[in-house]
Amino acid sequence: MNELAANSGPLVSYGLLVIILIVAFIAWFFVNRASVRAGEQIRLLESLLEEQKKQNQLLRRLIEMQPGAESKKTEDDREKRDFIRLIPER
Repeated sequence: MNELAANSGPLVSYGLLVIILIVAFIAWFFVNRASVRAGEQIRLLESLLEEQKKQNQLLRRLIEMQPGAESKKTEDDREKRDFIRLIPER
């Protein structure tokens, strides 16, 4: 009976080690997958930001090319400054 009890000890420890390794690999897989997706999303958001900047530049050029844009521009600047004063700073 003592031989059976003495032989099951190392077997249990190896089994526990294998289970811990499997759980660690599964956790690593999901963390790695999440970080890769986050990296892809950051790249996509940066490209969207660049596209929006280009669009804003084109819109500003179109507005400047329209006749009478200067009078509207000064009025818009005044309204923007008035609006900024209303926003409390943190």
